Amino acid sequence: MPTRNVFTTTLITSTTTATSAASTIKTTSTISPVPSPVPSSCISSVNGLLFDIDGKTSYFAGTNSYWIGFLTNNADVDLVMSHLQYSGLKVLRVWGFNDVTTTPGTGTVWFQSFISGQNPVINTGPNGLQRLDYVVKSAAAHGVKLIINFVNNWSAYGGMAAYLDYYGGSTTDWYTSPTIQTQYKTYIKAVVSRYLHSPTIFAWELANEVRCTGCDTSVIYNWASSTSAYIKSIDPKHMVTLGDEGFGNIPGGDGSYPYTTSDGVDFVKNLGISTLDFGTFHMYPDEGWGETDAWGNGWITTHAAACKAANKPCILEEYGTTGDHVTVESQWQATALSVKGQGLAGDMFWDEGDTISTGQTPDDGNTIYYETSEWTALVTEHVAAIG
Repeated sequence: MPTRNVFTTTLITSTTTATSAASTIKTTSTISPVPSPVPSSCISSVNGLLFDIDGKTSYFAGTNSYWIGFLTNNADVDLVMSHLQYSGLKVLRVWGFNDVTTTPGTGTVWFQSFISGQNPVINTGPNGLQRLDYVVKSAAAHGVKLIINFVNNWSAYGGMAAYLDYYGGSTTDWYTSPTIQTQYKTYIKAVVSRYLHSPTIFAWELANEVRCTGCDTSVIYNWASSTSAYIKSIDPKHMVTLGDEGFGNIPGGDGSYPYTTSDGVDFVKNLGISTLDFGTFHMYPDEGWGETDAWGNGWITTHAAACKAANKPCILEEYGTTGDHVTVESQWQATALSVKGQGLAGDMFWDEGDTISTGQTPDDGNTIYYETSEWTALVTEHVAAIG
């Protein structure tokens, strides 16, 4: 996984608070309403080993933007969405979390706080989940679907570490502690309830890149089973996925680190969870995995085969390199298209770059910027090849 710099923006706002037994929810009088119900046929769904999106079943190309929900200028959000629409990128994955452990500065965008001596706070104000509301609104206006996740395995934007800093405990405790999981599910419900009927939501995602190093695989398996079932009990219409990197003893693998369960993840086993609609896997061979770029082609085909065997579609949800983007990633894309519809249903590069009112969006070395030669090769030509 690439290093992701914390991208901060501010918005001056005023809020009021309402307290419940579980946590404090910070609200204002301008919370966006839940959209009216729409027919289930308008919501993206699994169709065999592909997805039905807006009534069309096909392979799709998409991308990631962890920072878009933290923008405070609506025009910037609209600009990015218009570029995705124009380019034919169907699905955008965004961070549905932004956890803080210290009192935020005036106007700082944050979604949930874990501050010592205070109840956890879920911020639904203009500098909170209303920023995510606008992302959903703009995506809807531009025909873009969203994957929204709820927590980060990594410490960027708080993540699991923010919960553990507040409640105490180990990584294993994050997955197994009733207290931690109650607050996590409280946050999930706060987000999901805002978009229950929205056809813009492609899927809910449990977490970004779950790991529990040294844990038995049952820890993540049991947690994923319970959490996905909980989400389905709130929202039976939308799809749910795990958001893992795809680690595990996968048939056809070479036994290298990513093909082990050392991080507590069993990709094949997790595919068997009935309340997870599809699988995800990520790919960064040269960024901490100790593999070559060419190794990535086998990573794609073995995962596609595992997904086909499980009769579930899968998405190559993140992929990137800090090397020659076009040379490396165009080969990965060709490999992905060689198994499209045979377990692989879409690919989403990490990550989208753009020029907005404040300048260029963050670049972690993997970023592909709109209207560059790299964008032409890896987006325009890839979308054309999908057909």
